[in-house]
Amino acid sequence: MLILTFEVRPATGDIWPELEALFGPQGACYGCWCSHFRVAPKLRQAMDRDERKALLKAATGAPLPPGLIAFEEDRPVGWVQVTPRSHVPRWNTNRTVSRPLDSDYPEDPGLWAISCFFVTSRRRGQGLSHALVEAAVSHAASSGARIVEACPIARAKHSRSPGLFTGSVAVFQKAGFSVVAERKPGRPLMRKVLRPAS
Repeated sequence: MLILTFEVRPATGDIWPELEALFGPQGACYGCWCSHFRVAPKLRQAMDRDERKALLKAATGAPLPPGLIAFEEDRPVGWVQVTPRSHVPRWNTNRTVSRPLDSDYPEDPGLWAISCFFVTSRRRGQGLSHALVEAAVSHAASSGARIVEACPIARAKHSRSPGLFTGSVAVFQKAGFSVVAERKPGRPLMRKVLRPAS
């Protein structure tokens, strides 16, 4: 059995070249550069690939990084976007399956989201997403999160499917997340409570 170990680091500006290398010239998923949940649809459609790339690069220079990068022997092999909900406004609109519960507010700095993954094709299906979720939860907790949520997919054609960019239900279940809502079959809103509300 192949045992892989990964180091996971915050995507800060000093390691932007590694994130750029991971996403490649196409910008990960069809030139998205992880802008899907960060930008309103009309604005995003008006942006070209370079503008979306610049948006992510700017985010790595912010006090709170936009996500984490996994390394295998200093090679970037995976990414997870983990932020307060307020940083991913498309996650919060009334028409999305990931919208917050009626009792929650996306502006709450203690309410975080694990919203997107990207793993190199040669490392898909090898457990890297488990390591990324574990690191994302730890990062959120150390950054003041009370609750971390995800809206993964229940099934994909196979474990290497690029459609798993939102993550797999099974991975989040193993990490201790529970279903709190399901607005669309196979796309539950899941959460892990890190500490009670004060």
